[in-house]
Amino acid sequence: MNVDELVRDALRETAADAVSVPAGFTDRVLAARRRRRTRRIAVTAGVTAAMVAIAVAVPLLDDGDEIRPASRMNSSYIIGHPDQSPPKDLIAAGDSVLAAFYVTETVKQDNGDTLRTPTYGLLDQKTGKYEKTKKWAFLDVAPGSRTAAVLEQELPAKRIGLLDLITGKVDRWIPVDHGVGGVAFSPDGRKLVATTYAKNPDRNYVDHPMKVNGKRQPGPFASRTGFSVVDVASGKSDWHEVSPPEDEFGFSSMKSRDDFEWSHDGSLLFAGLSSEPFRQYYDLNGDETGVPVGEKHVGYPEAGLSPNGKLVAGDFAGSGREIAVAVNDAKTGKRAYKLPAQQLLAWADDKRLIAWGCDPEKCSGTGEFRNQLLLVTIGTNKVVPLSGFRKASDNYPGRWNPIFSTR
Repeated sequence: MNVDELVRDALRETAADAVSVPAGFTDRVLAARRRRRTRRIAVTAGVTAAMVAIAVAVPLLDDGDEIRPASRMNSSYIIGHPDQSPPKDLIAAGDSVLAAFYVTETVKQDNGDTLRTPTYGLLDQKTGKYEKTKKWAFLDVAPGSRTAAVLEQELPAKRIGLLDLITGKVDRWIPVDHGVGGVAFSPDGRKLVATTYAKNPDRNYVDHPMKVNGKRQPGPFASRTGFSVVDVASGKSDWHEVSPPEDEFGFSSMKSRDDFEWSHDGSLLFAGLSSEPFRQYYDLNGDETGVPVGEKHVGYPEAGLSPNGKLVAGDFAGSGREIAVAVNDAKTGKRAYKLPAQQLLAWADDKRLIAWGCDPEKCSGTGEFRNQLLLVTIGTNKVVPLSGFRKASDNYPGRWNPIFSTR
């Protein structure tokens, strides 16, 4: 039996007997063959009591010198930290991992403009911790969570960086011919869609004012020009101009930031619309196309289709003081399940979803909710907290927003 198998077996035995890890547990298992640290993960759910299995935080060494990513450790276990908000240590469940999170603050510029500036907590795959960075104006994490595509300040950027989440260094820069304001990896991680803009989509302009409560202040400017499809391996890209969407009166309905995203199977792209069908799909040459059959009933919820394509995350389905959200049949759009959660964010697998959940004692159906990341199981409605209740902190001055990827 190799070292990995020995540790996994020992963890299973310990998890079956108790939810705490004895001091020096891993050192005894490895008998000084490898140095490890262990961390106890124990969670009690507010609705249903549930224990979260033990997680090893420090990555293994694979053959040679390559470090095994922290997110791949104990991939069959739930890794939660209900005492942390914003998170400090790795959060994961099923095939999904919290690869990053961010907060934004609006910073007044010398010329009177205002700029929405992000601060990211980005997963360090070497340590299993989230490291604070203000360096990037925008980022997206590839499937497998080994690489992030990053854009430098200020947007639109003239190059895309490929950041290694183990070394923390940019391995390569991909130059682009048209300024980029947002990037998104394809489901297989082989391509990027880079949304192009003429102006910074996160800047409000003093010379393009808007009225808020009767007062003039800097306003957004819609300047999306199209998209580039970038081959990650070669760095080659093709740019396609895309006209802004129009409402029923012929006016542009595009927001200042209106990024393109990938369809479930990665064959098409889409951008949001302000009215039904809420999404406009495009082929990779920039031509409009119809809604894919499998995505006919996909709406705003971030989780979208289940991995097997049979279910789709639905909207809020509570009534009165009830906090609930729908999970619908992907073929018919009809409700198949109702879960005790608030907003569906990502699929852990075909039966479990990661969601924002609300503290029943604080929720009233109006205003700001006091919520936390939850893992909810379809059919049983079993709930396991993954994070603490969302709040600001000294390091992250704002309500944090998650970015999920696969392990």
